[in-house]
Amino acid sequence: MKDEMLTLTQEWDKTFPQSDQTEHQKVIFHNRYGITLAADLYIPKQASGKLAAIAVCGPFGAVKEQCSGLYAQTLAERGFLTMAFDPSFTGESGGMPRYMASPDINTEDFMAAVDFLSLHELADPERIGILGICGWGGMAINTAALDTRIKATVASTMYDMARVNANGYFDSEDSEEQRYAKKQALNAQRLRDYAAGTYTLGGGVIDPVPEDAPFFVKDYHSYYKTERGYHPRSLNSNGGWNVTGCMSFMNQPINTYSNEIRSAVLLIHGEKAHSCYFSKDAYAAMTRDSKYAGNKELLLIPDAVHTDLYDGGGKDAIPFDKLAAFYTEYLR
Repeated sequence: MKDEMLTLTQEWDKTFPQSDQTEHQKVIFHNRYGITLAADLYIPKQASGKLAAIAVCGPFGAVKEQCSGLYAQTLAERGFLTMAFDPSFTGESGGMPRYMASPDINTEDFMAAVDFLSLHELADPERIGILGICGWGGMAINTAALDTRIKATVASTMYDMARVNANGYFDSEDSEEQRYAKKQALNAQRLRDYAAGTYTLGGGVIDPVPEDAPFFVKDYHSYYKTERGYHPRSLNSNGGWNVTGCMSFMNQPINTYSNEIRSAVLLIHGEKAHSCYFSKDAYAAMTRDSKYAGNKELLLIPDAVHTDLYDGGGKDAIPFDKLAAFYTEYLR
């Protein structure tokens, strides 16, 4: 399959400083839908032999120059071959139209990253892991339930995108009537978009933030709309997803067979995060009536909120030593 030509920025344009302990390369790979994906590969400078490799993605609406790149580079400093990639239709990756999401295609993106790493000359194909942040934490669990090549999965500050799209935040819109109203609005939007020949953006993180906004809205603003995490290619930092971009999540629950995942899974979440219920419930579902619960773990970080696990939140909230130990144990 011939990869499409992508325009890749070669200069360092991340929201975090470049490490002197790793080498950085821009790479491309394709998924089975023929979409070419852009990625940053991080190689430990002191590496020797075949390395355990980890594919990293997220948060939902972010780009690889933000959180996923920070995770990837930091784990590469600890000896892993890592890759942070932009999902289909976003960032520097291909796919048209832009700013669409799909539970199927986005799961495939992770599996295609496993394809790429498994065949990379520096990687040991028997020691492949993945790491998903925020909405991509849920997608990582979905991928682990499908891809038997994956030996270890981390979901950090995870969202279940199917649940939040169908039920709203905190399941506050979990009723047939409210879902029907959403679907009516989305289908009306489809006709407007089709007639206009373009897709209307839903808007990224609100700016400025009203004083009476919920804390989690202010939390997102503090990352995506400030120097802390703003990036010009990030959907959340700018115009957001298409209004209809996440429509298919409403009727396609992910993680259906998560209690059949045989490989190791670590969920980490801020104890004070508005989204903590996603990880708690995902862990419960993953271990309920499961023969494979012994290698599953939920780690709650005291005093941490949702975006603290994006970049540490100025208080080293991301437990990188724990992540490295987890991957070292299960990617042997």
